[in-house]
Amino acid sequence: MSLKSVVVDLYVWDGTVSDQPVSPAYTINKSVISGQTNITLEIAELVRDYFTITFNDDYNSIARYVRTVVSSFDDSDEPFDTNPIVTTYVALDGYGYFEEGTNPELDRHALMSATNIYLPEGTTGKLPIFAEGVGKVIIDGVTTQITDNGNTNQKIQYVTIPADKSSIQVYDTDDTTLKKTITISNICEPKYTSFKVTFVNKFGAFQDLYFFKKTSEVTNVTDELFKKNIITNTASTYNTYDNQRGRMNVNAQTSLTMNTGFIKENMNQTIEELFYSENVYIRYENKTLAVIPKSKSLQYKTSLNDKLINYTVDFDFAFDRINNVR
Repeated sequence: MSLKSVVVDLYVWDGTVSDQPVSPAYTINKSVISGQTNITLEIAELVRDYFTITFNDDYNSIARYVRTVVSSFDDSDEPFDTNPIVTTYVALDGYGYFEEGTNPELDRHALMSATNIYLPEGTTGKLPIFAEGVGKVIIDGVTTQITDNGNTNQKIQYVTIPADKSSIQVYDTDDTTLKKTITISNICEPKYTSFKVTFVNKFGAFQDLYFFKKTSEVTNVTDELFKKNIITNTASTYNTYDNQRGRMNVNAQTSLTMNTGFIKENMNQTIEELFYSENVYIRYENKTLAVIPKSKSLQYKTSLNDKLINYTVDFDFAFDRINNVR
């Protein structure tokens, strides 16, 4: 007998593996397409509905458990395979690139693409790691052991990088296999104010990127104009101090133009992931504020072509200047 259909119960939840909800988030029924012998289901977008991303400089883990319970049936509506087949995953809000193929397995250690981190002098930083795949992190000879307690709220952990350190080594769970080495550059910037931008990268983790050089702020105002009748009924005259043209629906959008300062070529992918991110925040005037990358074109820079690499990025604050939240 051949495969006819499948029924998939899809569960998505926070907490530990044992916290699976009683009812599935979705139940999917699908029949085989004529002429084919298997059934393909895409569940990523369904799972993503259960990710709510917020950030207030708090670096929380963005992870969910996902369980699929698959029952398959043949032409006689009898079990086609051993029913049900149960598979459990840990889901992060990341993505792969087209050239990486179907369902690429992203790094399971340091959750960042670059091998460089830039921090202002005297400032601590955060290193995102995947707890299931890391045994220890060594920062300038000081070891931090990583423990995975099975809860989604710590599947992504953020190791604190002490101020003015120079090197990070990330090891596999065997505590022996070196998975990644990251160089820390501590930048002295006496002239400009440095701003920290935090975004969700391709691994689904919060990553910091500092802009060290010149920052410009621009406000663009929008409004509507109308004409008023200013003639008084009694005297059929008007006051010259009254405005005949009125203004309404005034609001404004504030934008920032920021410069990274000189960075190494392997930071290109970090800039690229910033451009792709749907969740970007800036630490601005002692507040965490949402921003949107306004720049839509990225020209990749190399040390061969550009010698010194500096990126200029435009951001819009993700809200109107005048509070119109209702």
